[in-house]
Amino acid sequence: MTATTISGLTILAPLKPGFQEILTPEALDLVVELERRFDDERRRLLEVRGRRQTLLDAGQIPDFLTETAPVRQGLWTIGPLPADLLDRRVEITGPTDRKTVINGLNSGARVFMADFEDATTPTWDNLLDGQINLRDAVRRTIGYTDPATGRHYRLVDQPAVLMVRPRGWHLSERHVLMEGHPISASLFDVALFFYHNVLTLRERGSGAYFYLPKIESHYEARLWREVFLVLEQAFGLPPGTIKATVLVETLPAAFEMDEILYELRDHAAGLNCGRWDYIFSFIKKRRNDPAAVLPDRGSVTMAAPFLEAYCRLAIATCHRRNAHAIGGMAAFIPIKGDEAANQTALAAVRADKEREAALGHDGTWVAHPGLVPVAHEVFDRLMPGPNQIDRKPDGKLRVTAADLLQAPAGARTEAGLRNNVAVGIGYLEAWLRGTGCVPLFNLMEDAATAEISRAQVWQWLRHGCCLDDGRPVTRALVREVIRAELDAWRDRVGAERYRPGRFDDAAELFRDVVESETFVEFLTLPAYDKLVAGGA
Repeated sequence: MTATTISGLTILAPLKPGFQEILTPEALDLVVELERRFDDERRRLLEVRGRRQTLLDAGQIPDFLTETAPVRQGLWTIGPLPADLLDRRVEITGPTDRKTVINGLNSGARVFMADFEDATTPTWDNLLDGQINLRDAVRRTIGYTDPATGRHYRLVDQPAVLMVRPRGWHLSERHVLMEGHPISASLFDVALFFYHNVLTLRERGSGAYFYLPKIESHYEARLWREVFLVLEQAFGLPPGTIKATVLVETLPAAFEMDEILYELRDHAAGLNCGRWDYIFSFIKKRRNDPAAVLPDRGSVTMAAPFLEAYCRLAIATCHRRNAHAIGGMAAFIPIKGDEAANQTALAAVRADKEREAALGHDGTWVAHPGLVPVAHEVFDRLMPGPNQIDRKPDGKLRVTAADLLQAPAGARTEAGLRNNVAVGIGYLEAWLRGTGCVPLFNLMEDAATAEISRAQVWQWLRHGCCLDDGRPVTRALVREVIRAELDAWRDRVGAERYRPGRFDDAAELFRDVVESETFVEFLTLPAYDKLVAGGA
């Protein structure tokens, strides 16, 4: 194993050409500073998550915190927003590979969110190449020639505003050790991006803007604020220079939206309704509660009362605090070769964005450049101003804990079970090959959507659910479906593609996590073990 020591950090991965331009001693000094100051608290907060889950497993019902009621009732707002974050009507997200970064910034969306988390497999090459790509994009020197087509890609004159989603607090970067222990993936991602780009971004009239994933409490938001203050101080920048939008994508965070914004205060830019991770968290956090069993994944739409309540609460909370409430991702993508199916998909996206704009969202997400015009048309038509923050809650809206916890009715079908298994295997196969975002069955799948699929199968097994035809979901039935869907993948991709792929590994991993007696917290954790063991 290759091992290099820089600034007291042991790097257990090759330093390929260009990597040392990112892993400079000065940049890694900043990583070390953050790690020394904040990793103990990060680990403590992860232990708090575990204790909280134990209470939920024992039957505790999630609720709003009594001790923070003064924050929810207080008359306060977040700090002023920079000019380039006032209009966020369409945001596009994607992984950090070079072509996607260029296409995202050129897409016509107002914001491109470069995703080191759900859309990127954390191989060493992906992570360092991603940092290089973002540095080059910030400097406007990025270019890419597609080896298959010879087509050359470069940035337009006025690209989208760049935001970066680092990996969540629960993840470690196992390629980098400090005093023998893997460092925080979150701190690694943020420190490197900030060090190499903040001054250039400010020269261009922008700044270091982040999306914060998987937060479960206002204490975790407070930790991010403390990290930002240290980063700002290191570069002599005024407090509040860094801006962050928090993805409300865990069930506990839905009960602490005010508190999360309050903790970030001058660093806050808004909240995002990360719908797919939120559905996953709904299952995960209430794993032992039979009242939380969901129907087929495909029938859990944003029209479900518990999801609409969550969005209404996010919008009201944000607008009361002068913050943006950004809508979620429509997973549909343009469909080539079938115009009727394509028009159906575009109509579904349009309806989804019309619902969001009418509710009061200040912007929305898309996963494909082809959907930017559709989303733009809707928000241009229904939101003539730069945002809807002036639509303040009228005091009549009251979202209760029961509203947020009501599982929708619906059927559990064999088709739903098969789709969960097919998506789980297909996504994991791509992830293990290094691709964290992949189109499957005319939908864009990332870690969040794949998590729903595997969590739902685990949930149906755990609670002995029956399908709509009366058959119980048993381990034998799930194994039968896994075998059948593995055969189906072999037929779909052909022998040449199947043999060198990771389908067998993916099926084995999917089977292990859905059959586990205890719920595996994140699908990507055992998958990451396989990556590291394989030298990636």
